[in-house]
Amino acid sequence: MYTPPHFAVTDRSRLLHLIAAHPLASLVQSTKAGLSANVIPLYWVDDGSELGVLRGHVARKNPLWQEADSAILALFQAGDGYVSPSFYPSKASDPRVVPTWNYALVQIKGALRAIDDAAEVCAIVSHMTARHEAGRDRPWHIDEAPADFMQKMLAAIVGIEIKIEQISGKFKLSQNQSAENQAGIAAQLAAPWARGVIDANQ
Repeated sequence: MYTPPHFAVTDRSRLLHLIAAHPLASLVQSTKAGLSANVIPLYWVDDGSELGVLRGHVARKNPLWQEADSAILALFQAGDGYVSPSFYPSKASDPRVVPTWNYALVQIKGALRAIDDAAEVCAIVSHMTARHEAGRDRPWHIDEAPADFMQKMLAAIVGIEIKIEQISGKFKLSQNQSAENQAGIAAQLAAPWARGVIDANQ
């Protein structure tokens, strides 16, 4: 991932915060049939290794998990937005500005491992469900579904784990602009018509 120094983020806590806030990852995998892409929600786990692991699950019919031990790329992206030259207050005195696009992205490279143990897969689903149901007045729990139904559903999926070998971040948030222009961009991207909102604290 091309990352100019002023857009690079190396603070792991910021990178993990973005992953937690935007867990839907784009997974790119090199397979025997060529490049393959999937969109899968994942969560980070501190397993005692240097960088930790990502866990989630896929449909058993999805060939992604059958390429176990293969290299994989996971991309997590926060909000994004088009930046018009008109957003820059400096344009009034200096018209030398061009459009751009702001975004925040975390890239992870790692090795894929399939998890086909029923108890482990159930734990993955339970953890992910509890996490995303948190905050609801009446959080749904896996035990609310009939046991035989859940067994059938769990048998139809396979857990996946990605051992993180490299993690990097690119937060392109107009850091190369003046404070005045940054404020102008933030105000415009926060407007109701804006396509997305960038949070520099993510």
